[in-house]
Amino acid sequence: MSADRTEVVRRAEETGGGEEEAVTTLAATPTLATTTALRYYSVAPGVRLNVRRGPGTNYAVVRVLPEGAKIPIFCQTPGTTVTGPYGTSNIWDNIDDGEFVSDAYVNTGSDGYIRPHCSF
Repeated sequence: MSADRTEVVRRAEETGGGEEEAVTTLAATPTLATTTALRYYSVAPGVRLNVRRGPGTNYAVVRVLPEGAKIPIFCQTPGTTVTGPYGTSNIWDNIDDGEFVSDAYVNTGSDGYIRPHCSF
């Protein structure tokens, strides 16, 4: 097996330093290694955010993020429209396998998509 993708993960405040770690994904076919920065985004201050099984409020809550959480966003997809501290949005952020949060509660610095659309 060879390295399919290497991601540099930076855990940092928007304004300051932080730590980085390399994450390598393996594939069965030989490919060139590429580097993609995976950024962590802050959940709105004072919010304990529901993480749901899918992109909408009709999906079950699988866990709750604590106040001050920082999350990776792997991809984004449309879903239930939600109003939160960062506006009203139908964008849902995929933060782990089968786990989604409303983008209205995540400080991405944008009202639109900032990551690729999910393909599932």
